[in-house]
Amino acid sequence: MPDGTHADGVAHDVLRARELYRFYRAGEEETLALRGVSLRVRRGETVAVVGPSGAGKSTLLACLAGLDEPSGGEVHVDGVRISHRPETERARLRAGHIGVLLQSRNLLPHLSVRDNVRLPQRARGRGAPVSAEELLARVGLADRSHALPSELSGGELARAGLAVALANAPAVLLADEPTGELDGETERLVLSMLRERAAEGCAVLIVTHSREAVRIADRVITLTDGKATEARRQDREEAPDAVG
Repeated sequence: MPDGTHADGVAHDVLRARELYRFYRAGEEETLALRGVSLRVRRGETVAVVGPSGAGKSTLLACLAGLDEPSGGEVHVDGVRISHRPETERARLRAGHIGVLLQSRNLLPHLSVRDNVRLPQRARGRGAPVSAEELLARVGLADRSHALPSELSGGELARAGLAVALANAPAVLLADEPTGELDGETERLVLSMLRERAAEGCAVLIVTHSREAVRIADRVITLTDGKATEARRQDREEAPDAVG
């Protein structure tokens, strides 16, 4: 069903990746960034992806978002295959189903905050599910809608980036180190907003080094050398240093 829920009311996998491989070649040298990664995120669930630098976390997120193509395997979002399609089709599906929150680069510097939010809404090709003004009010930026990104504080930039990611009420929200440069109070605010979005039915996946993000996650997946393992909650509690 398109809303991410079976007829019996049980949540199903809104985001599903099966046996993802990603090869990079430079001359005679080949790098295997992902080695058969499979994962799922259900409606209303928050999943954290952790692991050391170079483990393949950002490559995984790019494949899940349709920003990069896996060399093998498939990605389905809201029941639709997004992988192995032309870039124009991936962009259309991303605009309709996926919000991407980056540590930086979420905002175009020459556009106001409001116009940054409106940009993905125009790319969607049909009426916006919520106005830019209402969305900015939700993240506490109603009075900063006409400001340029250069005029925002770090915390305001983080909230503006989140508004851009949520512009089309996505079924899936993918966040790449969304709190990496934030102070503790702002980090807690952004993570609270992500949890609120999950509570509203979104499937949220966070690539992170943050212990606070791991703490609020329903499940944690660890990437090591391009391979994924999932930690049980008991394992997480017994190994507090697992976040790289």
